[in-house]
Amino acid sequence: MKAVLTRVSEASVTVDGEVVGAISAPETGGVLALVGVGSEDAPDAWETMVRKIAELRILEGERSVEDAGAPVLLVSQFTLMGATKKGRRPSWSAAAKSEVAEPVMDRIAQGLRERGIPVETGRFGAMMRVSSVNEGPFTLLVEC
Repeated sequence: MKAVLTRVSEASVTVDGEVVGAISAPETGGVLALVGVGSEDAPDAWETMVRKIAELRILEGERSVEDAGAPVLLVSQFTLMGATKKGRRPSWSAAAKSEVAEPVMDRIAQGLRERGIPVETGRFGAMMRVSSVNEGPFTLLVEC
């Protein structure tokens, strides 16, 4: 499992012209979390990802999302699992199939909510337009 975590003041996901998820946190900051689920992920990798998203001190003043009560926009991003070492066409064989990945994304969202973190999501499997206002910019690659 991989994630790109970006500190944002606002972010949104639009599908077919409709905003399906959005966060705005100009004072505390928030996190746009693009998450790719892998076919070889450990069964409990989602728990580690929840902990990383919630506890990494990536917001202003070295605070975590959990410390700040900051919102998270969680977006499924299978393309993070793309392999590009050979040739000119990425391989997606390391990405989990949708019937595996979608429940994992749901578990991550629920795990964050159980920690009291406000979570908005994209729409799994849809063609999404993701917009964000990055702060810093501050972006991390997290692997579990």
